Amino acid sequence: MSTAHQKVSTSHLSRDAYLYVRQSTPRQVLENGESTLRQYALRERAVALGWPTESIVVIDSDQGLSGADRDREGFQRLVAEVGMGQAGIVLGLEVSRLARNSTEWHRLLEICALSETLILDEDGVYDPGDFNDRLLLGLKGTMSEAELHLLRARLRGGILNRAKRGELKMPLPLGLVYDPLDRVVLDPDAQVQHSLRLLFDTFARAGTACATVKHFHDEGLLFPRRPRSGPHKGELHWQPLRLYRVLEVLHNPRYAGAFAFGRHCHRRRPGGGVEVKRLAREEWTVLLPDTHPGYISWERFEANQRQLRDNAQAYGAHRRSAPREGPALIQGLALCGVCGDRMTVRYHTRRGRQVPDYMCQREGIDTAGRICQHIAGAGIDRAIGELLVELMTPVTLEMALQVQAELAVRGEEVDAWRAQQVQRAREEADLARQRFMQTHPENRMVADVLEAEWNAKLRTLDEAQHDFEHHRAEQSHEFGEQQCQRILALATDFPRLWNDPATPHRERKRIARLLIEDVTLVKGKDLRLGVRLRGGAIRQIVIEPEAPAWQRYKTPPEVVTQIDELLDDHTDAEIATILNERGYRTGYGAPFRPLRVQVIRSDYELKSRYDRLRARGLLTVDETATTLAVSTTTIKKWREIGLLSGYAYNDRRCYLYELPDDPPTKQQGRKRALSA
Repeated sequence: MSTAHQKVSTSHLSRDAYLYVRQSTPRQVLENGESTLRQYALRERAVALGWPTESIVVIDSDQGLSGADRDREGFQRLVAEVGMGQAGIVLGLEVSRLARNSTEWHRLLEICALSETLILDEDGVYDPGDFNDRLLLGLKGTMSEAELHLLRARLRGGILNRAKRGELKMPLPLGLVYDPLDRVVLDPDAQVQHSLRLLFDTFARAGTACATVKHFHDEGLLFPRRPRSGPHKGELHWQPLRLYRVLEVLHNPRYAGAFAFGRHCHRRRPGGGVEVKRLAREEWTVLLPDTHPGYISWERFEANQRQLRDNAQAYGAHRRSAPREGPALIQGLALCGVCGDRMTVRYHTRRGRQVPDYMCQREGIDTAGRICQHIAGAGIDRAIGELLVELMTPVTLEMALQVQAELAVRGEEVDAWRAQQVQRAREEADLARQRFMQTHPENRMVADVLEAEWNAKLRTLDEAQHDFEHHRAEQSHEFGEQQCQRILALATDFPRLWNDPATPHRERKRIARLLIEDVTLVKGKDLRLGVRLRGGAIRQIVIEPEAPAWQRYKTPPEVVTQIDELLDDHTDAEIATILNERGYRTGYGAPFRPLRVQVIRSDYELKSRYDRLRARGLLTVDETATTLAVSTTTIKKWREIGLLSGYAYNDRRCYLYELPDDPPTKQQGRKRALSA
């Protein structure tokens, strides 16, 4: 004690003494009361060293926080007071009470040395400005951190041993619970089980998590949830299904009856908080298949993971994407025959229809260079469709029956879920009725509340019953009268099913993926397709390059010949009418119009009717009037009454005139006009 008094100076006593009190966990705060009393007793040590009671400041706001926690407000306050020179001495039962983190501990020692602040623990008083005291305090801090490491290692070792045996008790996902003997079993709630099985079955049919969510939404089905914290902890709630819930269920191996430990890595961030990273399966600490009952087999879980990886476009260019709504038949299956990357799809509109193009552009985007291949997709999809029709024809009946069975099973699953919802609503209504009936009649306030709850449960039951009956009747009518007849009618004609405009593009793609692994495209003088079928068989398809638009829509040569012949005696409008009557069509397949005849004359440099008539010696109206010494009006009247021959050279009724050997006179014109 004498040595301690020698270190305490008047400068130290003029400042306050700060006592830092902390227990590592809330449980220690409640159960280890003796340690707390020992920490508060350090005030007597400060009084013995000369500090008055009113100058002792107690900081105990960090009770229940670990020494390694960086969010300790009390410790931050202590460091701030020391840094501002307000503290003469810092009191703590031991170094681990102040910090179990070397960085924070040495920072505190540095600040105490600069501000000439003493440190007191159960063993004595230390001056951080003194080399020997600082060396001893540094060793104590290192030993405290090592102690924490050993404690964690022991706890971690015990956890790992139990995990390796599959006996570690961990929070279970929805649908799995612990029985009284701590064994993992399926949730006793039948509707919860049915909801999970329906999710797995829907994903197996639809092939994507988004399609699973859409099916639940379209059918009006809810999905269960049990909160793990909060005021409703452990209670069963029914909510619309979300995409992240589907992915959580599909990625969780516990649903396949496997025990898994170490699926995530937790790391503290520099600015505070914890970063959680999902690890690859090869990095998991423990994985024990077939440890407890599950909803699916381990083989099906593996298949689901492969399907999800294929659906994830973000995993890279070599991954297959899920079938989408667009008309591109081999979307996600097309491979570039030049570089080997997976090709993407771009659409453009032609005559109101979406037409796909297959593009290999990843390298071009990354390097700002030219794209590898750009191939029109209409001919490719047509060739692949013909191949599928050829492959599927022998098994058409079997496929149709499988589709029919799948629709029936899907309807039964939805009906079973709604029936369970009705049963649950009925049980809740019966329970509410019992609570109301057991209430004393004189306790009107309680009785009113229970009666309102009973009425609400009855309304919920009525809605559930009505929804069940409505959907069941609708499904029975639709499936029995429409879908059955349609499936059976198409059972013997798969080409009709494939070419039916009502067949969704997504379903065509799903059929294609049942038979095709991928399609390699190479564009040269012709287009070559390497179709790799399921099972390893290869089919080679060669597609002749599609003619350019100008050639595909070119006017047939015989039409040009007909127009050239008809121009001798007819105008453009008359030629268009004659061509239509003879059954000819333009290069676009449309009827002829006068303007189209005029364009063809110009494009093929055909001699116009005007030039043809002029070549025969015919005169214009002005030239004819000058030659006959009459007015142009007279010339037009003579043509109308038949004294002159006029030939129309356009559709505006403009004429060229042919002079007779015996030209008419004005007197002949008057006589012909009177006789007419």
